[in-house]
Amino acid sequence: MNRQFVKYFSAFTTILSAFTILPVLANPIPDSLKVPNQQVVLLDAQAKGVQIYVCKATKTTNEYEWTLKAPNAILFNAKDGTQIGKHYGGPTWEANDGSKVVGAIKTRVNSPSQDTIPWLLLAAKSHIGNGILSKVNYIQRVNTTGGKAPSDGCDSNHTGIETQVNYTATYYFYGAVQSSLRDGLHTCPISSRQSEQFEK
Repeated sequence: MNRQFVKYFSAFTTILSAFTILPVLANPIPDSLKVPNQQVVLLDAQAKGVQIYVCKATKTTNEYEWTLKAPNAILFNAKDGTQIGKHYGGPTWEANDGSKVVGAIKTRVNSPSQDTIPWLLLAAKSHIGNGILSKVNYIQRVNTTGGKAPSDGCDSNHTGIETQVNYTATYYFYGAVQSSLRDGLHTCPISSRQSEQFEK
């Protein structure tokens, strides 16, 4: 068989496989949470930890409510389960390589389950370090379980009291196609239409 043919056929099958291994989400990512075209998934992480709430008086009424203070979670590689970083206030994600990204919420939608925290799309607003998270432009939080603030227990007698609620979530970290190719990252291009095909 012609060596040149084998070379091109191998390259073709490698590219094809990148687009055929993607599973389908039980609950597809809503359009409002999809990232712009020419963004690829740089990192797929599972988070396990808590959402920390503090009891505060509302600014507009004399009522009291649990207000989110910060998350506190460990990040695991979705493929092999190894610990790869942590997630805390900011909101900030920090990888084991020392790189960090701080996000700002752009869009939120209710989770398919009423008892869990919402799904989010965040845009990166600052970076630290030169590792994997320094290249992130967008972050999706999906597949959430738990984490929702308690429905009671916050009143004038409990002002300043904190409570922690267990949660899990999948975080997809997106960066530009050019960055992933330049740095040799093992990713496949994901358009705003294709992003709904990812699953934890």
